[in-house]
Amino acid sequence: MKSYFVYILKCSDNSYYTGFTNNLERRLQEHHSGKNKNCYTFNKKPLELMWFETFYDVLNAIATEKKIKGWTRIKKEALISEDWDKLVLFSKNYTQFGNPNDLK
Repeated sequence: MKSYFVYILKCSDNSYYTGFTNNLERRLQEHHSGKNKNCYTFNKKPLELMWFETFYDVLNAIATEKKIKGWTRIKKEALISEDWDKLVLFSKNYTQFGNPNDLK
């Protein structure tokens, strides 16, 4: 069964990069080597793998990558730290429940 990966890298400028691949080890090496000068991470090394998940359905993996890319930084950090309560809280409409930055 073919596997796919969605991952989050922490960049040297403290930003997060979310990606998708069918070969995590190879893709991380490509990021570290600077293979693609147009890649977001090219000038942001060193990079640290913070989180990844394995998928067996390519469409589910792609949808998850796109979803995470739209998340706020604090929501990504809740996922990385596996703080499910905060992840749920940060998924709520903050205009209704308060600004999640105030809840750190």
